[in-house]
Amino acid sequence: MQNKKIFSFDIDMTLLNHEDYKITPSALLAIESLREQGHIIVLATGRNPENSDSRQFVDIVKPDAVIGLNGTLVKVGEEKIFEHFLDKDVLRGLAKYVEGKECSIGLTLEDKDYFFNPHIIDTYDFKRWGQHFRKFYPAEELFDLPIRTLTYIGPVEGAKDIEKKFPTLKLPLFAGMFGADVVEKVASKAEGLKRLCDYFGVDLKDTVSFGDSMNDKEILEESGLGIAMGNSIEELKQYADYVTDNIADDGVFNALVKFGFINT
Repeated sequence: MQNKKIFSFDIDMTLLNHEDYKITPSALLAIESLREQGHIIVLATGRNPENSDSRQFVDIVKPDAVIGLNGTLVKVGEEKIFEHFLDKDVLRGLAKYVEGKECSIGLTLEDKDYFFNPHIIDTYDFKRWGQHFRKFYPAEELFDLPIRTLTYIGPVEGAKDIEKKFPTLKLPLFAGMFGADVVEKVASKAEGLKRLCDYFGVDLKDTVSFGDSMNDKEILEESGLGIAMGNSIEELKQYADYVTDNIADDGVFNALVKFGFINT
């Protein structure tokens, strides 16, 4: 038996293939093998794991813990061991920033959609899914709600500009380059992983993390072994210890076999 390790997996385009919107079967088999060996399974995602559209994937994987919303929410089972909320003055500044611009900032909270410039989201959804399906609520309600992170949809240069104008924020780009997460710099998936290492009594060197987007940069750097998917955003790959195959080519499974964590 190897030392007990923590294996951390991003969801979108690491486990969840957006081509068919299903978790790769080979990845699920690999995760079950790791679990049977006594290792700890973690999902580390920019998603809110408490929303129904994300909860379904948590229920499929059945992780021991979740690092949600880019490290601003860390849960072991249903126990919240850490949470951080976005500064309201920063939120108001962002709302003012997007006025009149072809970009949107907001989020889905408890399955309700709150976005400044919602037409941007509606256009993007129709382009991607071929339908309009959201029910938008006034984005100004966010000022009175507990917000951990936000979503930016728009051009890459807009995300870079926000980082310049709001020095407490980082906007790690999505792999598809159509937007980014909006996170205060005090939080990251890596810090969430460190908290779980303390909780489970596992050394950070005994962690393995998979990811594909720039919100995975810190966790790939900090983990004992950081693995980028072949379909990752190119910039991310330079921070990984290893680049595996694409999600459609069983990248998670193949990497775990290569490093001897599971057998074929």
